[in-house]
Amino acid sequence: MKHQYKPLILLCLVFLTVGSMFCMNDILLPSLIQHFKLNYTQATMIQFSFYIPYIIFPLPIAWMIHRFGYRVGLLVALITCSLGCALFFPAKLFESYLFVLLAIFTLSIGITVMNVAANPFITLLGTPEGAHIRMNFVQVFSRIGYAATPLIATALIYGHSTEIQFQIPYLLLAGIILVLAFFIYFSKMPTFKAEKEDKFSVPELFRESIRYKHLFYGVIAMFFYVGAEACTAGFFIPYMKEVVGLSDAEAAKYLTLYYIFAAVMGLAAVFILQFVKAYKLVGIFGMFMIFCYLVVIFMKTGYNEYILASLGLFLSVMFPTIFSLAIENIGAFAGKGSALLNIAIVGGAVFPPIQGIVADSFSVKISYLVPMLCFVVITFYAFFFTRIPMMQRNKT
Repeated sequence: MKHQYKPLILLCLVFLTVGSMFCMNDILLPSLIQHFKLNYTQATMIQFSFYIPYIIFPLPIAWMIHRFGYRVGLLVALITCSLGCALFFPAKLFESYLFVLLAIFTLSIGITVMNVAANPFITLLGTPEGAHIRMNFVQVFSRIGYAATPLIATALIYGHSTEIQFQIPYLLLAGIILVLAFFIYFSKMPTFKAEKEDKFSVPELFRESIRYKHLFYGVIAMFFYVGAEACTAGFFIPYMKEVVGLSDAEAAKYLTLYYIFAAVMGLAAVFILQFVKAYKLVGIFGMFMIFCYLVVIFMKTGYNEYILASLGLFLSVMFPTIFSLAIENIGAFAGKGSALLNIAIVGGAVFPPIQGIVADSFSVKISYLVPMLCFVVITFYAFFFTRIPMMQRNKT
């Protein structure tokens, strides 16, 4: 297996910031509940604003990447992310929750561009048989960004004064992202533009996608996975406060542990995937996820905070492995398939409000039934609807 290491290193740094931006939603939700006096349903508009661009922008972004290449797509993504982070300054200045949601929406457009461009780009930076490994390796840096963010962001938000300063970590991220854009602009990163005769057509995209059944089922699995991840992390601190009785700072330590687990297992998966089929790993980890959800919902063990944090272990491999399973062996269609998979990320806008309604109506603990049911679907997908099991059934 061969890999193009120099562009992969740059993409690792990009995904380090992506992890931080994603994790900021989990820190922002409880801090804004306190700052703007919101209920859980109102607070989940953070996730809604963050994930709704995934249903609006992936196809236009796919056209842009088709026309200008992956490198230009990455630069557009980074500049848009930096703008979204900078908008948190006027949001704090005017004390406007609507402005916060606008900033999150803008930031998410940039991350949408990044996901549509970067994920298939990673699969192309080396031989095809190494795609699962490259995807999981780069995603480890995303998990490191997740792991480093809770304690740092919590200290920045709550540590400077008695007033919540939610804009400070975003302004720091805005500067870091601009520096990354500078390095990518002056790098020799390959572009991988489409051939001139290869025309982009939305109707043709959907017609062609039907030929790849494993891509179709992967889109469904991605929809449920992202919804489950947004629910699990978004309600992590509220669970710790309501069920375990911890403060924001104490809860942030366990959220950090959750992401440390995710980073460690993500790195371990790079080696595990050399011996275990990708679809089996997703299925086995899905069963562990369901078991852990059942424990934190229906039992009080005295170790619930650790069991909830342990979800990071099994959740870590899901996004990169589902993504690479879905676009496995679809060749030049990978960029367009990536757009369809990124539309499925809108699941992160659908399921958190449902969980918020359940939390307001019953409790945060019971609301974890929502991501648990998502993982029931994902586990069925892994064992019965990926490309390899389907091929095996066809041979029998």
